[in-house]
Amino acid sequence: MAIVAAGAILWRREKDELKVLVIHRDRYDDWSWPKGKLDKHEHVSAAAIREIKEETGLKVHLGLKLAVVEYKVDKVKKYVHYWAAEVTDAMLKAQKFVPDDEVGSFEWLSVKAAKKKLTYKHDLLPLERLVELEESGELKTRPLIVLRHAKATPRDQWSKGEATRPLLPVGAVQAVGLADVLAAYGPKLVISSRWKRCMDTVTPFVAKFRISLIERSQLSELGAKNGPQRTKKLIHKQIDRGRAFVLCSHRPTFPTIVEALSQYADKPTRKKLAEILTLKPGDFYVVHLADRPDKSKPRIVDIDLVEQLNRD
Repeated sequence: MAIVAAGAILWRREKDELKVLVIHRDRYDDWSWPKGKLDKHEHVSAAAIREIKEETGLKVHLGLKLAVVEYKVDKVKKYVHYWAAEVTDAMLKAQKFVPDDEVGSFEWLSVKAAKKKLTYKHDLLPLERLVELEESGELKTRPLIVLRHAKATPRDQWSKGEATRPLLPVGAVQAVGLADVLAAYGPKLVISSRWKRCMDTVTPFVAKFRISLIERSQLSELGAKNGPQRTKKLIHKQIDRGRAFVLCSHRPTFPTIVEALSQYADKPTRKKLAEILTLKPGDFYVVHLADRPDKSKPRIVDIDLVEQLNRD
């Protein structure tokens, strides 16, 4: 049975120099990145945030996925998922680090110093990816999350109109499970179709983390079908505002959403955006947007699929 763990390279800029956080584990007398094994039934994204908080006292949000590192521990395969996670001044001020048996100390180091400090060669892989993103100006991003509503009652089993078709019991479980996973990426706003199955999907997240919620008919199936330009305008407006946000909608609206997002992507990324059309209920894509120094239209750096734990 393989071991699955999650963590991040925490980064910040000090006087225009990139610094990364390396932790010292007294128990093993080693230097590595903050990470840890998943709890039972825990999503890998939520586990990364929890482990970082436990080991460093920092509450961060996940940025770009850096790598999945594979190695063996006592002949057992271990897979560690790593993200980039920016640490702001406000996060540092709120940091509450208490040394314990697991993590005794940490240091903010330059990339060069970190390479010398790290105990394990496999820890260099996510660092190399981080440096590549920094050099290309794509490390600092903000998320736009495209979420398909959770599993709903089949159309042929509901006769009271599409706007009121509810989630199935498994869909309600998916919605609750989504709360911590969405929170891992730090969205500050949810924009949702007004139809019941979308609203019920985002309500647990909105309630638990006190996130602002806006209902928009442009994200319903009928709204996107009858006024696709209005749907696109809604998306462009929110991107222009520089927010990190969630769009919760229906599969028939995704071609319109993808068309709007394609304006921020190069050709290879546009092909990847087409994967949004195949989203399953309760899954979402994190679209990572990087702002340009010249204040022109932001660009999509990458997109990541985040899948549900609960399917049945």
